[in-house]
Amino acid sequence: MKKALLFILALTLISVLPACSSASSSGDSEDDTLTIAWYPNESGADLKEARDSIGKMIEEATGKKVEHKTTTDYIIAIESLANGNADLAFMGAQGYIEANTKNDKVQPLVVASGESGTLDDAMYHSWLAVKKGNEDAYMDGDEFTIDSIVDKKFSFVSNSSTSGFKVPSAGIVSYFSKQDEFKDLTQEDLLEGGSFFSEVLYGGSHQGSAVNLLTDKADVAAFCDVCVQNYVELSDGTANKPGAMYKVMEDAAEPFNTVPGEEFTLISVTPVLNAPFAVNTETVSEDDRKVILDTLTSDEVANNPEIFVPEDSEKSGLFLKSADERFVKVEDSWFDPIRKLSK
Repeated sequence: MKKALLFILALTLISVLPACSSASSSGDSEDDTLTIAWYPNESGADLKEARDSIGKMIEEATGKKVEHKTTTDYIIAIESLANGNADLAFMGAQGYIEANTKNDKVQPLVVASGESGTLDDAMYHSWLAVKKGNEDAYMDGDEFTIDSIVDKKFSFVSNSSTSGFKVPSAGIVSYFSKQDEFKDLTQEDLLEGGSFFSEVLYGGSHQGSAVNLLTDKADVAAFCDVCVQNYVELSDGTANKPGAMYKVMEDAAEPFNTVPGEEFTLISVTPVLNAPFAVNTETVSEDDRKVILDTLTSDEVANNPEIFVPEDSEKSGLFLKSADERFVKVEDSWFDPIRKLSK
């Protein structure tokens, strides 16, 4: 009797498992909900309107409900997309690469273009900054230098951040490894204090890393321009150039509400490939992916002031509209320059 029951159970499993596998691999889920995961940088209350506007347009296009998964840690968003707990995610290039490595069914959909409306200038900037008043220690004549960052308290964003770790750490290693003292320096040596920095902190978000600097927890901090653009304004110098000084707005939202008026100076600026919206092709059908792609790259989205916010707007937004900025389709190979930073 037991053998017969086991035989029937085995037949049942054999008949059920292929069907489950087929539905999963094709992305033809019967689920009527799409979940979008957001990094901590874009999870704040000040960006809720922008998140909701993107979600609403995807809802209207697909006929499915969109749920937003805000996070407090990069890894949560990366893992959620890779394991299928999220269907889409807005993430940095490094986070996308990590998710794609974990699951090659994760693929990029779009990135925000540059002013040209193309991929040619689809980039933002990774900053190394010091608090106002400390910049002289990072100058050699009239030029800024990073020589003095050795043995300082340093703040990264997350070791899964493109512009808050991967790009600046690669730049630091490239610069210092030319010196005999640091010829064997690796990115791993920068993960914690003792080897190169006296102490290493992680802000958890670009905003958090900047606040680490402005509250004197760190001497030098890495963070990016677009993630703090809603909280700071240029007070001196040329935007996105070493020597530029930025000031926290008096009415800045959290977490900058604790440091209004504080200023910092850029000592290093590096261009970075723009962040993608990525999709798990295992959980989102081909038809839905096409609809979402067509929607995000449409003129309607490009001209939506809640998504691409005009420069003179007082609203907080994910993307600024100064010329022809819009979402453009992107392929996996576009991110190869970031992949090479790990080799």
